[in-house]
Amino acid sequence: MSIEIKAPHAPQFPLPFSHALRAGDFVYVSGQVGVDPETRELVGDTIEAQTKQSVRNIETILQAAGLTLDHVIKVNTHLSSLSDTPAYNKVYETLFNKPYPTRTTVQSGLGKYLIEIDVIAYAPTRRGEDE
Repeated sequence: MSIEIKAPHAPQFPLPFSHALRAGDFVYVSGQVGVDPETRELVGDTIEAQTKQSVRNIETILQAAGLTLDHVIKVNTHLSSLSDTPAYNKVYETLFNKPYPTRTTVQSGLGKYLIEIDVIAYAPTRRGEDE
């Protein structure tokens, strides 16, 4: 059984998905794009700006679950263009702490969005902590 995580300060879209679901000790956060939560407008036209906003949106959802980015154990990233990977990596390493979460990065057709990120967080401990 899963429990829905509602994040009123995260972007709201009229689409059939939950911001996140908690299943046991895991929280699964739906894919987030680089839009401002209030306006739903893209925050910029660069991979750097959209990556930062995507992760901010994820942080907002994790906070609604009582978690932080340090609880994230898996990151799935969809890029419109794999040529953005080096710039994405530079931003990514400033947003996540070591040890970095495991990660998959793929190219996807995202329309006007340059990036979409979803994560899996482990609730009982933070990465790097002894259990």
